Amino acid sequence: MSIDITRIGGRIGAEISGVDLKNEIDDVTAKEIHNALVEHKVLVFRSQHLDDEQHQRFASIFGDLTLAHPTVPSVDGQANVLEVAGGEGARANAWHTDVTFVVAPPKATTLRSLVIPPYGGDTLFSNTAAAYADLPEHLRLLADRAWAEHSNEYDYAEHPQFRSTEVEEYHKVFVSTRYRTAHPVVRVNPDSGVPNLFIGNFVTGILGLSKTESRDILRLLQHYVTRPENTLRHKWQVGDIVVWDNRSTQHYAADDYGDLARKLHRVTVAGDVPVSLDGTKSYILEGDEATHYTPQVQ
Repeated sequence: MSIDITRIGGRIGAEISGVDLKNEIDDVTAKEIHNALVEHKVLVFRSQHLDDEQHQRFASIFGDLTLAHPTVPSVDGQANVLEVAGGEGARANAWHTDVTFVVAPPKATTLRSLVIPPYGGDTLFSNTAAAYADLPEHLRLLADRAWAEHSNEYDYAEHPQFRSTEVEEYHKVFVSTRYRTAHPVVRVNPDSGVPNLFIGNFVTGILGLSKTESRDILRLLQHYVTRPENTLRHKWQVGDIVVWDNRSTQHYAADDYGDLARKLHRVTVAGDVPVSLDGTKSYILEGDEATHYTPQVQ
């Protein structure tokens, strides 16, 4: 099997063609796809139209699967599949990396489109390795030594006009078990050896700094993450499957489609405990290792 890899962004993203993900992937092709993911950070496969079983089989070429989510229930009968179809006020329209509030966040995320609105609903991605490389030297030295607290205590009902019953109930489930974890602000991707900014919307502050100091530093670092040069915008079509390296990216789901329907299924791949530039591993501040959710990769 021969696949074609076409870059679609200057610093992030490639489209993969020449492969039918409904079929089993041979080892050589799987390795080629994995290497492309590490290099390009986001891979787009068009017109695949997979079912849940085929989706999970494809995701498993990147490693062992996690359950759907540490606290949110899975799709009925599919323990590894999470439905992404939030109403207004419960959508992921903030820059984030998936599930960083646990000590071993996912290595990769795969997302498959089932229902897409006629307009809007795009997903934006950013290359956090490029963001780190863009930092001025003095700011990079600050980031290198900093550690941040990540927590699932995130208020999906942040805006009063969206405090619906659906939003309130989802928030209760999301925080039903509280997780707080300390991660390095700069983590090293174990496959590439490249350092990345590891922050995003689950960060509640920089350890050892006040809320005001943390907010200012995080805003400054996040500016480099979301520079247009470091981003890719994906316009969904039904049947797409997109994969991203969760260790080296952030993403943002644009909430610009009102009450129109949008439904996707997500499957995530188990990751390792992040490591800082000096080799120090992330550690738990509150909660447990979430081993019910993810087999930790050593």
